[in-house]
Amino acid sequence: MADNYLGNKMEEHLAKQQHSKAAKSGRSFNQLVAENRSYRGFDRSFEVKEHHLRRMLEICNKLPSARNQQVLRYRMVWGEEADKLNRYIRLGGALPELHLPYPGTEPGAYIVICSTVEESRYVSVDLGIAAQSILLKAVDMGLHGICIGAFNKEAVKEDLQLPLEPLLLLGIGKGAEKIVLKEVNEGDSLSYYRQDGLHIVPKISVENLLIH
Repeated sequence: MADNYLGNKMEEHLAKQQHSKAAKSGRSFNQLVAENRSYRGFDRSFEVKEHHLRRMLEICNKLPSARNQQVLRYRMVWGEEADKLNRYIRLGGALPELHLPYPGTEPGAYIVICSTVEESRYVSVDLGIAAQSILLKAVDMGLHGICIGAFNKEAVKEDLQLPLEPLLLLGIGKGAEKIVLKEVNEGDSLSYYRQDGLHIVPKISVENLLIH
């Protein structure tokens, strides 16, 4: 028990040191956003633990909320319990031939986002804000993630004995892919693809996003 406590404290200390180094290096908000990509392969030698997930969720009571209803609730999942959820997910819908994630590269942990009320446009607004903010926090901590909307909700609810309906899974881990953003024009293909070991994600240029 004591060893586990000391181990967790040491990991927290190292994580804070990494955060401090990142802050001193002048890491900008734009860099955090650029690094916040959807990872479909993770390094399972890094173990995501409860305290990592809790740090991500500490921002949630500070987020904007439509009508300030604050209806979202969060379930942390890590360790063996996370491995149970891996059988319910499929990643990389645009690359079905790859059958992602590859065995042994699944997310090491999850945050399950639920709602205390039925889905609505207001809940969807809150869901988007929360998911993006949590994943930005993960990147800030040196971790990565992916939003997973296509999964067996009934199975996840039953396995985790959730009192609420799960809306979204956030897969969390240490990313093990090289992701590159490629600027394209409006009308070009927006399907992500893989080439020379890189995962390439087309993004419409800022100029094409602006309405003149």
